[in-house]
Amino acid sequence: MKVLIIGGGGVIGQKLARKLAHRGHLRGAEIAHMTLADVVNPAPITAGFPVDVVRVDISDRASVDELIAGRYDVIYLLAAIVSAHAEEDFDAGMNINLFGSYHVFEAVRALGTKPVIVFSSSVAVYGGEVPDPIEDHTFLNPQTSYGTQKAIGELLLNDFSRKGYFDGRGFRLPTISVRPGKPNRAASSFMSSIIREPLNGEEAICPVGPDFMHPYLSPRKCVENLILGTEVAAEDLGQNRCMMMPGRAWSIQQLVDAMTRVAGPEPAKLIKWQEDAAIQAIVNGWRYDLNAQKALRLGLSADDSFEDNVSYYIEDDRP
Repeated sequence: MKVLIIGGGGVIGQKLARKLAHRGHLRGAEIAHMTLADVVNPAPITAGFPVDVVRVDISDRASVDELIAGRYDVIYLLAAIVSAHAEEDFDAGMNINLFGSYHVFEAVRALGTKPVIVFSSSVAVYGGEVPDPIEDHTFLNPQTSYGTQKAIGELLLNDFSRKGYFDGRGFRLPTISVRPGKPNRAASSFMSSIIREPLNGEEAICPVGPDFMHPYLSPRKCVENLILGTEVAAEDLGQNRCMMMPGRAWSIQQLVDAMTRVAGPEPAKLIKWQEDAAIQAIVNGWRYDLNAQKALRLGLSADDSFEDNVSYYIEDDRP
């Protein structure tokens, strides 16, 4: 079993790599080799099998062809230009999120090896004038460039899978929180930083009000779900290979309250409430009443409470 993680330098890519290294097997086979690929060399990991780290620019077809020539059995396509960045820089979002995904799909088709491809999409594909709750079969109506690019990637994944070029499955991720590291250019980045920074003794800015609702999933649970989704039998996926990954919706105030229950009252005092119209314009187009029944039937799951998300960050990632 050869595994490739495109976006292997990111938070989820690194956590997925370490989990697979510890696990040692996937889809009923022992992992013999893993490659972590990203636009810069990913951090190396230790495993009981060889792990390569390589650079790839998925906006460049030749770079992708060279990478895919390694003939992998499972490919995780996690690389993306995140939401606010894709909104600010339309060309970058198109080149990575849309054309980059297409280059990977086309390179695999040309090689003819028919691997499993696991594609990270986003709940940003939903929006606009559709009724709540959002179901797996709700039509996609994204209200951002990022959501549009991911929605097109989903359609391509479905069609390439229908044609038998690969065995694709896509998962619409809720916001992953609490993410370690530094804030990124995602519009949702503050949904981690208002917890992470105070837990680290630093101030954080919250650009929305305390009643703002949104769906969340911890990094630990996201990785577990990606692996479970990899191992779902193709015949159980149905005619739409893409689905919501389960999450739970909470208000910003509920996030802060959960942090207080886990870590005491002091961290919450480091949150500064300063509304940001640009961020609000993006996140107000997102939906939170999501019903991920298909993924739940297939064995994927959400965190039980946001206290879990906070505790996992403290256990796994807090410096």
